[in-house]
Amino acid sequence: MVENNKKENAKKTDELMEKIVSLCKRRGFIFPGSEIYGGLAGTYDWGHFGVALKNNVKQAWWKKFVDSRRDMYGIDAAILMRQEVWQNAGHVENFADPMVECPKCKSKFRADQLENFKKHGNMELCPNDGEVLGLPSQFNMMFQTKIGASEDSSAISYLRPETAQGMFVNFKNTVDAFHPKLPFGMAQIGKAFRNEITPRDFIFRVREFEQMEIEYFIRAEDWEKYFEYWRGEMLDWMEEVGIDMAKIHEIEIPDGERAHYSSRTVDFEFEYPFGQKELFGLAYRTDFDLKSHKLEYIDEEIGGKIVPHVIEPTFGVDRAILSLLLSAYSEDEKEGEIRSYLKFKPSIAPVICAVSPLLKNKPELVEYANTKVFAPLKAEFGRVIWDDNGNIGKRYRRQDEIGTPYCIVIDFDTLSDNTVTIRDRDTGQQERVEVSELINFIKNKI
Repeated sequence: MVENNKKENAKKTDELMEKIVSLCKRRGFIFPGSEIYGGLAGTYDWGHFGVALKNNVKQAWWKKFVDSRRDMYGIDAAILMRQEVWQNAGHVENFADPMVECPKCKSKFRADQLENFKKHGNMELCPNDGEVLGLPSQFNMMFQTKIGASEDSSAISYLRPETAQGMFVNFKNTVDAFHPKLPFGMAQIGKAFRNEITPRDFIFRVREFEQMEIEYFIRAEDWEKYFEYWRGEMLDWMEEVGIDMAKIHEIEIPDGERAHYSSRTVDFEFEYPFGQKELFGLAYRTDFDLKSHKLEYIDEEIGGKIVPHVIEPTFGVDRAILSLLLSAYSEDEKEGEIRSYLKFKPSIAPVICAVSPLLKNKPELVEYANTKVFAPLKAEFGRVIWDDNGNIGKRYRRQDEIGTPYCIVIDFDTLSDNTVTIRDRDTGQQERVEVSELINFIKNKI
């Protein structure tokens, strides 16, 4: 009975992820990387609606944590930096995962993702051919590259595995330019790269991804206060964008499992179909990084130099998107058919409303829809699309899967009374609204 339940749960997990992956490709959210050449593991390309969704998430993050604050400074640091940055930060030596290899098929696995290793420190059999796996070795996940024409070691650089170091090395520049008083923060959204041994679970574990990170500089004695403060801010933002908070769990990371720079870490884990795993992280990095780079701060309150300590809230854009897709994905029955739809908040949805002439072969409907409805809404909201492909039922289903909150239909009554039909994504209910009130109507809804 227990074994049957496990198989049934695994089947449901696979089915849900298959539905998400299929929807993302079918509706232009996310495509497999290099697909026409067989794909490249751990890479994905973002389609039109995926880019829109991702931009909305990043804008919501920037608005809350940068634009609405007086103590935060934005930065966009270079991806490539001198190798000394990574040497002094400890990444060349410590940014590694334990890797095991099958002696027969040569497949490689992360040891800390294998159940026997996690529980007992023992190796297990290769899932491909049953051979006993070899002993673990440390595998550095940074992508190494070379800059310029030189072939010697001085030309070595790395694709950054985190955005944090770009902020730390610009700490002095930011202090000199803005003269901030403690506490203050630096914020950055940008690409990071990790040569994952076993990329898996769609966009959960990939080799190229985006991070939204903050380095918040404080006095050492205040770290506990600000750690709790940022814990609350992170939870607030998750709820604001529409992540299912019932699936969020806070996990205290014990000694021996934290990153080399962290004195305390809390992971915010999400209940994915493939298990409860990390979504975002909050770390107390002490003064590790600024001290490593030999950077100081003149604290006018104490009249001397100090090395500030750091609280680091880290958000992965890709994992944020995956958690939002899983939180928003819903199914119900409409007109005898199972309907799948994405129940995004309007502020996050890639499209706010779709405009449709009832019949695309009627010039008078198309002209009215285009000039009186679509153009003004597009100018006001931006995230408005035109949809005249297929019958109206198919358009509704398509927009439901995209997550569009409202569909606006221009029919023959519109030509006489200047009203349109607005359909609500979640309820399927329709109402007539005057064209002159459309903008205010949608503003009030969102």
